[in-house]
Amino acid sequence: MAYSRYTGKAWDRHFFPRLSKWEVAEVPKEDALIVLPVGAVEQHGPHMPVFTDTLISEVLLTEAFEQLPDDANIWLLPAIPYGKSTEHLGHPGTITLSAMTLMAVVMDIAKSLSRSGFRKLVLVNTHGGNTDLLNMMGREIRIETGLAVFRLDPGGLGGADEWLTPLEKQAGIHAGDMETSLVMSALPHWVHMEMAPTEYPNYPESRYLGLRNRAFAWVMDDLSESGISGDATAATTAKGQAMTIRYGAMIAEALLEFQAFDMKTLRLDR
Repeated sequence: MAYSRYTGKAWDRHFFPRLSKWEVAEVPKEDALIVLPVGAVEQHGPHMPVFTDTLISEVLLTEAFEQLPDDANIWLLPAIPYGKSTEHLGHPGTITLSAMTLMAVVMDIAKSLSRSGFRKLVLVNTHGGNTDLLNMMGREIRIETGLAVFRLDPGGLGGADEWLTPLEKQAGIHAGDMETSLVMSALPHWVHMEMAPTEYPNYPESRYLGLRNRAFAWVMDDLSESGISGDATAATTAKGQAMTIRYGAMIAEALLEFQAFDMKTLRLDR
């Protein structure tokens, strides 16, 4: 089934902006969890839309909310569509925020939520270039506002592993099999499979220099001519549908755990 924006439980029952100010005031704040997706608008090779990362966040969260209880006190904010995509600058269609701008936007949203009485925020990230920044900002928000801040990067949950080759799991980090399959299953007419490339970086066989362990700084032009890292030709709609359901279940489970978690339980003397 193709993805349809603003339909389903995520949007009909749990979309924060659809509430009036009085409805927001009546939301029980003690255990309410606010979900802030952070995506990107950046090149994803010759075959994929530049909206890929933000679209994937919407698709996976739409599925996750379908798997939540109807009365879950969990609320979805609109995604921040732009991220820190400086590693893709120079490729047509890439629109990036600076690190300072994205940090300020995320902090301002958190402060606004705090002023409305909310106490829990999860930053859901679907762009690798945002990861380090959002990890840092989680603690800064905690210090500045007192909010309990959680972090979730669906791509790091391993939900697609059974459908990916060992090489793809290791180096398929951008616009490869997984991302292409997810977008194909959501909006197939947005994907140009006749132009799908396969390109992997020649990463060294080293314990310390792997792409995944972030041992060295890189931009996309260091890794790839096509603008991707992975095998987009292996993508299928069927895989994308299966991945969406799997990731949706994992995200739903994580959100329920975050909602139930009390930061005060961390200290044994309380």
